[in-house]
Amino acid sequence: MSSLDHPAIAKVAAALTEAGQHDAANGIRILPAEVRTAAQAAEALGIEVGAIANSLVFRASFAAGPDAPLLALTSGAHRADTATLAGLAGAAGVGKADPVFVKEHTGQTIGGVAPVGHPSRLITLVDTALLSYDVVWAAAGHPKSVYPTTFEQLLAVTAGRAADVAAVPPDTQP
Repeated sequence: MSSLDHPAIAKVAAALTEAGQHDAANGIRILPAEVRTAAQAAEALGIEVGAIANSLVFRASFAAGPDAPLLALTSGAHRADTATLAGLAGAAGVGKADPVFVKEHTGQTIGGVAPVGHPSRLITLVDTALLSYDVVWAAAGHPKSVYPTTFEQLLAVTAGRAADVAAVPPDTQP
């Protein structure tokens, strides 16, 4: 498969190009095997797991209206906390999204969800832990595809908000 053969990858490349991120679009890499987890992606790329920008889609419940997708771009080195995400998004609650919900709102399958290339813009939170890396790698619309980017580029291309999305340890809570 070339990088643009798959429709979801082509949408990601087009979205990156439209956003002026030509280097990222041209840097899409197709890996020999699917990398559905941050650990698998890091191993395939020979990098630290924290430099993987996991694209996690959650189902956010708001007081008014139907549930909406919430995209958390998290460092592969830790887990996003749903209570923290709900507070940051102003949602009544945040829960796991099933594969049908993810596909409906992103056009992509779990394990290959990219930060961009979705049918419409998603509420997006970008993990500040990604600031620790000069280059981070994100999925490009398919479980075999990744591309290099930066924390700043993720914020810009998604119109996302920088946030600490990990759980606050109990001994540090106010």
